[in-house]
Amino acid sequence: MPEYTLYCFAQSGNSYKVALMLTLAKADWQPRFVDFFNGETRTPAYRAINAMGEAPVLEHGELKLAQSGVILDYLTNQLHQFGPRNEEERREILRWTLWDNHKLTSYFATYRFLKLFAGQGDSPQAQWLHGRLLAALKVLDTHLSDKTYAIGTRITIADLSMIGYMYFADEIALNWADYPHVKAWTERIAALPGWKHPYDLMPGHPLPPKA
Repeated sequence: MPEYTLYCFAQSGNSYKVALMLTLAKADWQPRFVDFFNGETRTPAYRAINAMGEAPVLEHGELKLAQSGVILDYLTNQLHQFGPRNEEERREILRWTLWDNHKLTSYFATYRFLKLFAGQGDSPQAQWLHGRLLAALKVLDTHLSDKTYAIGTRITIADLSMIGYMYFADEIALNWADYPHVKAWTERIAALPGWKHPYDLMPGHPLPPKA
């Protein structure tokens, strides 16, 4: 039996953050499909696994962890990869991970859900989210203008956190020409040995047709 089990589904960028880390680190892991679009995360059985009703969840022995940032941090100590080398790096990784959760992933994920899955891409709420997403991407593009990765010349969990939704950019018609440094960064990460697109790494794609 694999050492790690990741509760995930292919359309979840938050799940992808962890799945990609496990894959790049060559960890012994397996996906456990979460049937999000048919309501599994709202069931009592799933809430017993994660009271927040979200994916991902990482199972490691008797331990179950929720929230991608917490899981990524945990895995740096387990896998001895992608973590900080000193206190300054620890703070920078934390800074960009928290920023991602609040300013980047939150807007990208919610806008994409409204546009792609809820058919509400033209709603005022979706357009507001889209504007906030573009502003966040501009911040990241400026930051990456003189850096290979989020905190310098090597990939860390800050990158793995922020990259979660980037390979879904075509689904929201993102104009990469406006964010060349972000685009180059996504290509550098995609060139890493073992990289896979989220739809190839986790189960659940494509979605079955609506009834």
